[in-house]
Amino acid sequence: MCLSPEHRALIHLSLIPGIGNAVIRRLKENFGSVQAGLEASEGELKGVLPPRIYGKLLRGRSSKPILRRLEREIELVGEMKCRTVAFGEEGYPSNLVHIYDPPPILFIKGELNPDDKFAVSVVGTRRATTYGRDVCSKLTREIVQQGFTIVSGMARGIDTVAHRSALESGGRTIAVLGSGLSNIYPRENTKLAEEISRNGALISEFPMTTPPVDVNFPRRNRIISGLSLATIVVEADERSGALITADFALEQGREVLAVPGSIFSRCSRGTHRLIKEGAALMESVDDLLNALNIPRAEKPEQEVPAQEKIPVDLEDEEKMVLDVIPFTPIHIDEISASVNMPPNKVSSILLMLELKGLVGQQPGKMFVRRSLRRG
Repeated sequence: MCLSPEHRALIHLSLIPGIGNAVIRRLKENFGSVQAGLEASEGELKGVLPPRIYGKLLRGRSSKPILRRLEREIELVGEMKCRTVAFGEEGYPSNLVHIYDPPPILFIKGELNPDDKFAVSVVGTRRATTYGRDVCSKLTREIVQQGFTIVSGMARGIDTVAHRSALESGGRTIAVLGSGLSNIYPRENTKLAEEISRNGALISEFPMTTPPVDVNFPRRNRIISGLSLATIVVEADERSGALITADFALEQGREVLAVPGSIFSRCSRGTHRLIKEGAALMESVDDLLNALNIPRAEKPEQEVPAQEKIPVDLEDEEKMVLDVIPFTPIHIDEISASVNMPPNKVSSILLMLELKGLVGQQPGKMFVRRSLRRG
């Protein structure tokens, strides 16, 4: 793979421990290019960087292990059909240009297009409830129908549902990784990553072989929010990484919306806190459009997707029971009382609705309505 000298220098510097984005920017400002900064003499570097930092740079630029890794990084970019784009170059995401600490270089698999500037991030807990998954799927489809690209972090739970729902709806989606593009995480999302690369892009600021270490994930969250006009938090407990993404969005001057949930669920504590602190409450795509002051793109034929229509082969009693089951858990006794049927009869009807994919059972004889098209 043939990379420009500037891109090669950017990757080289990113492999040297202790050399961060601020150092890279300082080198470019003082030497005109990152390549020139990397090749500068010790005397030249002394006037620009503290001794501790330029010492690391001098050792790192001639380190044989780092040079071997650099060559492997460049090989992987070519082998995996990825590409790199540096800050200030054509093709660098316009939404990232003015954020604090924009990545000096991005590794990309797939394609970014100009319309991706109309992007919305959908994030949330890795331990999503049935309610959270269904709400995420519903809202993501509505957002895609309005022409937005969906951005998320491809983590388990809400992120995965958001990406899958965008793809299933025929939309574009971008996954921002907390690892290198050759280290897909979590592993079970390897196939999903390939689908995303064909209908959007995988993006990382980290070199190709970077493992998914914990410290990387909060950093990547500023890119998720930075790529987006708004960030929507579907479910989050009080320590969820999704709240970090929301904080970055606020710092970047972007809109933050949160989906309300059950007061009994830990996964609602973070979203309810955001709403108390001023985040817009998100119930439908109209709330997003109002926050962004964008008119609805009317698409009558898509307002009620075929996948959401109730099957016509339901019996009258099945329809009656289904009508009283919400997307939050409800006990069988409450269902029985609502439809005025004995519990044993309701139990049989619920079993049929489960088999048809319309209802899900939870512990304690609790039942929830399920979206017909789930991630």
